Amino acid sequence: MRIATWNINGVKARQGLLLKWLEDVSPDIVCLQEIKSVDEAFPRMEIEALGYNVETHGQKSWNGVAILSKHRFDEVTRGLPGDDADEQSRLIEGVFSVEGGVVRVCCIYLPNGNPVGTDKFTYKLSWMDRLHSFVEERLALEEPFILLGDYNIIPAAIDAKNPKQWVGDALFRPESAEKWRALVNLGLTDAIRAVTDEPSYTFWDFKTFGWDRDDGIRIDHLLLSPQAADRLNDVIVHREVRGMDKPSDHVPVEGDFAF
Repeated sequence: MRIATWNINGVKARQGLLLKWLEDVSPDIVCLQEIKSVDEAFPRMEIEALGYNVETHGQKSWNGVAILSKHRFDEVTRGLPGDDADEQSRLIEGVFSVEGGVVRVCCIYLPNGNPVGTDKFTYKLSWMDRLHSFVEERLALEEPFILLGDYNIIPAAIDAKNPKQWVGDALFRPESAEKWRALVNLGLTDAIRAVTDEPSYTFWDFKTFGWDRDDGIRIDHLLLSPQAADRLNDVIVHREVRGMDKPSDHVPVEGDFAF
């Protein structure tokens, strides 16, 4: 089973690219972030025509997440528990039947947090605390669990072409790194680091023309429960998509699993 994450940066703007990529690569499950679309406006029919089931947790103009799956959904969960006042659409989870049981796939769009020193950074850290509690509950199920998406976290210096330029940024702040480590230390495996020690960038900034200089960072991650990590075969970062017409600033990251 091939399971991918992709911050699409606006599904309306990237619809043609998304459909082409789905048709060419044909992953089993795709988790999208920053769809920037209400549920009713999402291009469901076009994607379903390619053989996918579609579930969304949309939001007008901002945020929004979706899961596209060739497998039927057994369950769908929308929203991160722990704060009833939080109206931002940043988490959707699907459960799918596979040989020998189920696989639980959770798509997240973690807050950016910039600028540091504002409520946005406070929100990022509190969202990560809530995510920590959520993941603890999921790991207690002892199922194959894949937590993937745009984390807006640069885990280590190797994950940035020029780490010094990110010092002080919310993506690379010590507070963010501490909460990332706490999350991983629950027993999760960073899929990319399980298969390679080489830099594997997933984002190149439009504003700084980062793609032209390969000035990238790795902020799109697949974190795996022990039951999912045992089934991991490989991870592919689809860098080629960044060079296509009207790309997102992120590229798809795809895990290959023996489910």
